[in-house]
Amino acid sequence: MKILENIIANKNLFFTDASSGTSIPVGTLYRSLGLNPVEKGLLFLYNDNQLPGIEVLLNFYGTAHTVALLGQKLNSEFKERLESEYRPKYIFDPSREEVLGYSRKEFSETISLFVKDNYKSEIKIHPEIKILLSTSGTTGVPKLVKLSDENLYQNAISILQYMPILESDVVPLNVPINFVYGFSIFTTNCMRAGRIVCSDKDIMQKAFWEEMEEYGYSTLGGVPYLYENLNRIGFFRKDSPSLRYFTHTGGIINAELRKTIFSYCHEFEKQFFAQYGQTEAGGRMAYLTTEGLLEEETSIGIPVYGGDFRIDPETDELLFSHSSIFGGYAHQLEDLTSFEQPRVLRTGDTARRGQNGIYYITGRIKRIMKLFGIRLNLDEVEFILKNELEGNTFVCLNSNDKKIIVLYDNQENDPQAITEIIKGKLRINPRYVRTEYIESFPLSPNGKINYTLLQNLQHEKT
Repeated sequence: MKILENIIANKNLFFTDASSGTSIPVGTLYRSLGLNPVEKGLLFLYNDNQLPGIEVLLNFYGTAHTVALLGQKLNSEFKERLESEYRPKYIFDPSREEVLGYSRKEFSETISLFVKDNYKSEIKIHPEIKILLSTSGTTGVPKLVKLSDENLYQNAISILQYMPILESDVVPLNVPINFVYGFSIFTTNCMRAGRIVCSDKDIMQKAFWEEMEEYGYSTLGGVPYLYENLNRIGFFRKDSPSLRYFTHTGGIINAELRKTIFSYCHEFEKQFFAQYGQTEAGGRMAYLTTEGLLEEETSIGIPVYGGDFRIDPETDELLFSHSSIFGGYAHQLEDLTSFEQPRVLRTGDTARRGQNGIYYITGRIKRIMKLFGIRLNLDEVEFILKNELEGNTFVCLNSNDKKIIVLYDNQENDPQAITEIIKGKLRINPRYVRTEYIESFPLSPNGKINYTLLQNLQHEKT
């Protein structure tokens, strides 16, 4: 287990519970439950980024078990559906008092697991499958990405080639580790940093900033919506002395905000890494340094160490190759018997390569609409609005290829100004643009705007 071996080798590493201040060295934590290292089964770990969940993860990672990392706040029906299909041997879920067909067993003073009654192994799980991560939301169709220890290790090594992690760093788990970006932050920092602070506080909560002040966080990570909110509350106007660098993935930050972040980093001597990645590649696939923020807003930078991009000449789809590419999807228990790694990952994004070697995302294949025969990229419309109306968030949706729907969450926005910008920049008649105020954008569990839910809500209205 290369990931765990490298984490254990970091003798400097401590894990801290944010609320109590309790700190435990990695050497004590990873073998605290007394598990049989050769026992093989499936664990469902419903994560809340708290210390007990991290303890369970490290203990099971060091065994032959496969770990499905899932969100603790998942819809209860979604949990039941997954458990009914995969019938895991162990379940870790502090949010529940009981699970039908399972008995609670104490493994330590602080850790208890649900163990399946009369458990019998129904299949032989492929030995390469170490971690399962969900690509669905809270209620969607269960689809799990199969990742090996080698996948995750190779991605971590690639990231460590450019990420400026120091052994003195204090790192908060503000991104859930049941999402590949959060898991990637967790593994890379466990391998190099000095302290991991386990907390379920949201970065927009006052308590989070109190914890940052107390522990002196060295870094923060988040998706574009997070940075848009930080900008809105004036975060980039003053220094936070303990912070050395920021990371981002999960979408493109608009040009004006990129300039704001660039100025902030130069004024206060910080670093910013804009990154691009997908669960199917074990985490992060490309990166831009702080200087790269002045590139076009759709730039994702260059591939991580050991990775390679090429563009499909027929569809413009971005293709990625790297040893971190996953071993396929699991829709049912039987899918865990195989691990087949494709030579290239089809990202679903369209892209182009600049003369400077930097890659630029031009859209999602599924985010292209045809408005009366005119090919229109909805991501591009959002970029235009965000840049013209600085500091605001917009979501553009397709209404049956007949209208563009523009949602906004700031009541001060003038709907006519929105339609005039689209008319002036894209030459689209305002009658084909519908604007709508929304009190707040629904977010998926990883903090991204939930486009699927918004699109479905619009379909219900039509």
